[in-house]
Amino acid sequence: MGIAPPRARAESGSFHADGTSVQFRRAADLMNLDPDIRRILSAASSESVFHFPVKMDDGHVEIFTGYRVQHNNVLGPYKGGLRFHPRVDLQLFRELAAWMTWKTAIADLPFGGAKGGICMDPSQYSPAELERITRRFVYALGDSIGPDHDIPAPDMNTNPQVMAWILDTYLTMVPPQQRLRSTHVVTGKPIGLGGCAGRDKATGQGVVITIENWARDRGFSLKGCSYTVQGFGNVGSWAARLMQPYEPVLRAVEDHTGAIRRTEGLDPFELTRWVEEHGGVTGFPGAEPIDHHAFLSTTADFFIPAALGGQITQSTAALLDVKLVVEAANGPTTFEGEEVLTERGITILPDILCNAGGVIVSYLEWLQSKRSEAWDLEEVEEKLRRKITRAYDRVRDTALSFGTDWRTAAYIVALSRLESVYKERGIFP
Repeated sequence: MGIAPPRARAESGSFHADGTSVQFRRAADLMNLDPDIRRILSAASSESVFHFPVKMDDGHVEIFTGYRVQHNNVLGPYKGGLRFHPRVDLQLFRELAAWMTWKTAIADLPFGGAKGGICMDPSQYSPAELERITRRFVYALGDSIGPDHDIPAPDMNTNPQVMAWILDTYLTMVPPQQRLRSTHVVTGKPIGLGGCAGRDKATGQGVVITIENWARDRGFSLKGCSYTVQGFGNVGSWAARLMQPYEPVLRAVEDHTGAIRRTEGLDPFELTRWVEEHGGVTGFPGAEPIDHHAFLSTTADFFIPAALGGQITQSTAALLDVKLVVEAANGPTTFEGEEVLTERGITILPDILCNAGGVIVSYLEWLQSKRSEAWDLEEVEEKLRRKITRAYDRVRDTALSFGTDWRTAAYIVALSRLESVYKERGIFP
């Protein structure tokens, strides 16, 4: 059995009717967030739902539902990915858009937060159909997106090719004299269309840099350490590959096809090639197939959840035998699961810090397209490391200052920055 399907709400009981999470309220209470700003941040600025028709290869027409939630833009243009998945709805995108607001604030980026996508299973459609669906969605979005207003990016089941279709469609919708000034309307583009070197591995790289900083602070040697990974797509596989200089032991991996384990360690490069060829980790030569329970119970130094949200629940948190949980996925730990981990003394490095590498490099790509520049990989990696290390330091120092956990500290960092900007700008009129 593979990764458990997401619960109806990944944060079971953790969100109020106004969309604010338990973590948001806890941080706001602890820092004494201004009540007016608290009310502003409790609601999205804009929510859009589109129903649009697309002609399929055989000539029949299907109706698709698309979403775009723009949470907040006080720091800069809305920024957030587009997800193509059959289990999405407006409430999920509200939560993801708010997380993007916190994430960009923690990383000190001039962006706000947004999220959107289409309710669909991309595997059920041909490449030609996917292109038509994507282009029709962009047309439905209209001026909801824009290079200095709302900048989409890849997310689950979207990639550089999808971003290329979005870019091309959007540019046909603006006056000719504006087209060459609008190529920063999306990030995550192919390199030839203005994409950024290192964008493919950026989220996984941010995860590894965060682990390195945590280990540095604790005098913990990563040489020969052990870990497990849930989800072996782009983020999970890159995180595993980028850990290799430390010669760690990757003891177990789980994805939608099942779970595998090898006591001596799995080779992440060979496993990545296997997944690319076979669609999942199941059947990887030399590995022992195990069930979901055995995977979660595998002893290791740390666990990297890089799959769907809501995987670490009250019951599954009790199974983990690790020192550290590094949240590469969005919302992998429910509130109840986090309470269990805290009681057991297991540290959590939260998603809004750990997986910020993707949006940081998206920002660098946006700048390059905006300035008509192209930076080499070394420059991009240096800027990424500097940005995410500074974010890590801010969260660590805030956790010490307030005597609180890392997630609450991360929220305080974000909310403090937003509060400061609102107080300086004022509320119109």
